[in-house]
Amino acid sequence: MSIMVGEATPHLEIFDMLTSVRFYRDVLGFTLAATSGSGDDCGWALLRLGGSSLMLNTAYDDGERPPDPDPARVAAHRDTTIYFSCSNVDEAYEYLRSKGLDVGKPRIAYYGMKQLYVADPDGFMLCFQCPAAKDVG
Repeated sequence: MSIMVGEATPHLEIFDMLTSVRFYRDVLGFTLAATSGSGDDCGWALLRLGGSSLMLNTAYDDGERPPDPDPARVAAHRDTTIYFSCSNVDEAYEYLRSKGLDVGKPRIAYYGMKQLYVADPDGFMLCFQCPAAKDVG
């Protein structure tokens, strides 16, 4: 018998919950499904968009966060990319630009995926992609 799995939910440790919630909800369109507190200023949040879920957790306990993010920690975040299935990559590009994000145009990877990359406020990479032949945007 094999392991039966359903949805996978990535977990990201972030610097500032308010900034991250505003990015994922107000810019990308995720909904805030659950939090560890009331409102956006919490220590943990579960966000959802389409069939994808994402957990955010603050890297520091209340009162322990330094004034600025640790540059070494943020640099290491570039090693993490979350890939989202997105059937309208070109439209997503236009949408993100309309929200004020400076994103590069979608590109077709050598293996045939049309991809749009954007960094979140903590430097984690997000890729919205689909097979190049199936992009409806």
